[in-house]
Amino acid sequence: MGTLFRIVVHTEDPITARAAIAKACRRVAELDQKLSDYKADSELNQLCRAPYNQPRRVSAELFYVLEVARRVSSQSSGAFDITIGPLVELWRQARTARQLPPADTIAAARARTGFRYIKLNRARREVTLLREEMRLDLGGIAKGYAADQALAVLIAAGFPKSLVAASGDIRVGDAPPGRTAWRVSLNPFGNGATETVDLRNQAVSTSGASEQNVEIDGVRYSHILDPRSGLGLTGNHAVSVIAGQGILADAWATAFCVLGPKAAFKPSGLLLLFHTSR
Repeated sequence: MGTLFRIVVHTEDPITARAAIAKACRRVAELDQKLSDYKADSELNQLCRAPYNQPRRVSAELFYVLEVARRVSSQSSGAFDITIGPLVELWRQARTARQLPPADTIAAARARTGFRYIKLNRARREVTLLREEMRLDLGGIAKGYAADQALAVLIAAGFPKSLVAASGDIRVGDAPPGRTAWRVSLNPFGNGATETVDLRNQAVSTSGASEQNVEIDGVRYSHILDPRSGLGLTGNHAVSVIAGQGILADAWATAFCVLGPKAAFKPSGLLLLFHTSR
């Protein structure tokens, strides 16, 4: 999924714990093969290459992630949108060339996007892409889900006092021995921890432009795209979201990074932390 996973387990049985960690890593690898947009043969990319406007049965994991993504897209009025793959591809080229794409090129890419053009049939577990040459990008949600699943493997193996970190997406179980919670330091701008949060059986995800950005014509653009403009964000803020599931923390961190600190909508069950660089 384009990042590194780290697993921490508190245990008095290191041999069995290592076996559980290996199993959790295999689970992440399985999900990478289903959900990654970096792998040409992933299930996600096979779906995108399939003929449009024709139902295609997918795995339970991919269907679940698509279903959650659509719900977050709808609730955020499109601030989170996994169909921005064509815009992501265009923006990666722009970042390399350090030149903004022409307006008509952006418009052509945006014509291939829109979360409402994904049709889901839960009874048949089928997905229909309703526009030609759509490309889905799960970069803002898949890592959180994979962290959820890796922790579930560890808990099932008898290791509830565990932590799974996938870059800026962290999922924890029960508190470590002698503590009431996992203490996690947030460093949204890469210049030192700005806030510390205590987590137990929760997830936290941070989204911002501290590590991946580009300056074009004197303006600093983030790698995080605004689906409405097709361009990288230019604000100086980052967002951390605490939720009961990594998949929700991951997706909503991206959504609120796009919506900004003045966003009126605040989903219940989430704790939002806005960070502003100085």
